[in-house]
Amino acid sequence: MKIALAQINPTVGDFAGNVSVILDFALRASRLGAELVIFPELAVCGYPPADLIEKKTFLEAAQEALAQVAASTEKNGLAILCGSVLHSGAVPGKTARNVAALCQRGKVSFIQQKMLLPFYDVFDEQRYFEPAVSQSLIEINGVNVAISICEDAWNDKGFWPNRLYASDPIERLMSSAEEGNAPRLLLNISASPFWRGKLTTRRKMLAALAQRYGAVVAMVNQVGGNDSLVFDGSSFAVAPDGRLLAQAKSFEEDLILFDTSSAERVDSTAEADDTAQLWDALVLGTRDYVRKCGFKKAIVGLSGGIDSAVVAAIAVDALGAENVKGIGMPSEYSSSGSVEDARALAENLGIAFDLFAIRSIYDSFTLALAPSFQGTPFGLAEENLQPRIRGTLLMALSNKTGALVLTTGNKSEMAVGYCTLYGDMVGALAVIGDVVKMRVYDLARYANRKRAVIPADTLTKPPSAELRPDQKDTDSLPPYEVLDPIVEAYVERYESVGQIAETQGVNAELVRHVVQLIERSEYKRQQAAPVLKVTQKSFGPGRRFPIAAKVQI
Repeated sequence: MKIALAQINPTVGDFAGNVSVILDFALRASRLGAELVIFPELAVCGYPPADLIEKKTFLEAAQEALAQVAASTEKNGLAILCGSVLHSGAVPGKTARNVAALCQRGKVSFIQQKMLLPFYDVFDEQRYFEPAVSQSLIEINGVNVAISICEDAWNDKGFWPNRLYASDPIERLMSSAEEGNAPRLLLNISASPFWRGKLTTRRKMLAALAQRYGAVVAMVNQVGGNDSLVFDGSSFAVAPDGRLLAQAKSFEEDLILFDTSSAERVDSTAEADDTAQLWDALVLGTRDYVRKCGFKKAIVGLSGGIDSAVVAAIAVDALGAENVKGIGMPSEYSSSGSVEDARALAENLGIAFDLFAIRSIYDSFTLALAPSFQGTPFGLAEENLQPRIRGTLLMALSNKTGALVLTTGNKSEMAVGYCTLYGDMVGALAVIGDVVKMRVYDLARYANRKRAVIPADTLTKPPSAELRPDQKDTDSLPPYEVLDPIVEAYVERYESVGQIAETQGVNAELVRHVVQLIERSEYKRQQAAPVLKVTQKSFGPGRRFPIAAKVQI
């Protein structure tokens, strides 16, 4: 059977737009000679729909959209396998089902309901969906097929040493076949978000399934950004021996075709390195966040530092130089070198650049506060006034121009609270909020891979917030070479102080100090802009901790 994998970028709730894309890809697949075209999980409504699922009108609109997809198959021989949400009522408190719908001859001929509903990290599917009690095989064009939805394929006891569920839907489907009639084709429709290393894990996992069951395995994955999540696509099909039959592109829409009866293999292309994948994920996430929210332009505060430089470069790749504006806002503590670095960056990127000196505004603030500040030394209050003035200016420009402000803080700073609430944290999207500082430097070097976009001085000068004379980040924090591994271990892997001290070879008191900073900064992070998730554990809906707590580690 000739099968097309339609890797599309749906928008949550845009039923008309999503159906239009589905029908367009189906037509293209038909012209290529496909007999079956498969689309990602919840392609009709977009993923993740979150509490929209609890709206009756949303479910009704999804039903109507799926009917349109089914009707399109009436006059041709093409079958469409498409992810959708449908009404439910069998389980109290659950309003919906997450399904794969097979559309043939003008109607929905088969429904496979998702069985394993993830409820960890960013996933909340047990909140909304009724889990399948059983699943069935289906014959498509004479081929016995097992259909699964994303998580249903992620519980193979032969691959995972520690499984999350007692049941394995793939094993149950394969064992349900009559003797001698086991499925030769496993199809998986997914909305599998990106994180560093996931492409390799996904490939190995599904290749292991193919080899275990002696079947062709094909997975189509959603691509695009929806809020904090970035979906990489990277859809593929593997032969029973685990070798590639087809491979879609990563981080862009694609349509690929393969024949289940063909012995031909495609060459296994080397995956892009971690930094290239990270860059592509952040560009895609930024582009889709801005555009799917109905905007076209972005504003970035340019300090002359590495973080704002990388965010600006990502924004240009995502939106085009004509849609990005840099704003420099030096204070009396900003070095002339930083101002020139910001200006040079804007010139290199080809973006508009405005400069607003904030000294007079700062003086007005301190004058107004003088009765309360009198007799106290210069300190944190005066330091934080500067980024709060900058934040106010950026938001005023956003309101006036209709451009979204992109925040420039990295994961290391957000972790330990080395950022100013209502100051440098203001904005619509934290582009590099899931990227630790040293990896920001990797991204900067990647940005400069073809030509010098980010000035050399920005890459080499010691990091500084420049909020007081001769300030360096190391005045308040350990060097980032030391801090970053601690942050990753504690935030992403939940390691204890003792474990971190032992594995990282650092003093336990230093680790404990960093952990205390992380815990005390939870109130800031819960008021921060959405963070583009590119690691297994980012700050956001997938990491839920109390604010008022006393944690003893």
